[in-house]
Amino acid sequence: MKILVTGGAGFIGSHVAEAFVNEGHDVLIMDDLSSGRVENVPRGARLEVVDIRSEAAAELIGRERPEVLCHHAAQMDVRRSVAEPQFDATVNILGLLNLLEAGRKHGLERVLFASTGGAIYGEQSMFPCPETHPTNPVSPYGVAKLAGEKYLHFYGVTYGIRWIALRYANVYGPRQNPHGEAGVVAIFTEKLLRGEQPVIHGDGKQTRDYVYVGDLVRANLLALRSDYCGPLNLGTGRETDVNTLFRLLCEACGVHMPEFHGPAKPGEQRRSCIDSALAEKVLGWMPEVGLEEGLRRTVEFFKAHRDNRM
Repeated sequence: MKILVTGGAGFIGSHVAEAFVNEGHDVLIMDDLSSGRVENVPRGARLEVVDIRSEAAAELIGRERPEVLCHHAAQMDVRRSVAEPQFDATVNILGLLNLLEAGRKHGLERVLFASTGGAIYGEQSMFPCPETHPTNPVSPYGVAKLAGEKYLHFYGVTYGIRWIALRYANVYGPRQNPHGEAGVVAIFTEKLLRGEQPVIHGDGKQTRDYVYVGDLVRANLLALRSDYCGPLNLGTGRETDVNTLFRLLCEACGVHMPEFHGPAKPGEQRRSCIDSALAEKVLGWMPEVGLEEGLRRTVEFFKAHRDNRM
């Protein structure tokens, strides 16, 4: 099967692309390398350095005619989306539309869409929340991901393109970028290993549902073979606050450091936790890697690659 993985040189996309290659698929990666890294591209996959918003991206789809689009390329910084909503929309909405328009003209059959299980719901009224929870995103990033799902529904109804929106919880693991605003696990780990003090914004009691990247790779492989169409939550159903996460990372890094709290981030979502019962039902998927084990694996990766990032 020919699969186009956008964002395949990035954190999650590269892990997914690697799994597709290992299963024998013909994998083409489209990445503009704005945040992705060439060294993340798995052996056996082809890389095209292309912006998903460009005419070149549409032309590439016309030439290659992929059967599957696994869409991980995104503007993923929630705070940047608040500061620059138009930029967020050009990438996360118009970029997707550029790919879908080209795809529907050239035989695209299926889309696996990396959506969000946190930002798409906004402030939750139940914990963990299922896919039936109201979607009231409070950031342009969440709005754009919800719009992407609605466009996929349109292309499914109108052109018969099957799709699954994988609503990821807060993803962490090896290859995560520690130098952006997103990805608290990577940011804290990098600082702790350097002997620097991480800053916990606000009181640190804000919670997230942290899911290990390897578990999401399995979900993508299962989704590739599924006839299900619609959104699926992919998380652990377990809330962890930032203070607890900091303590666990200190233990994993072998560092003794006190908490340091800075100003709260305006408009930051207080709690986020999602129910993945539907994914278990339709894909047979459940998370397998617990938080402590996942953090240990992540820290080991950062230790092993620390010299390359100095």
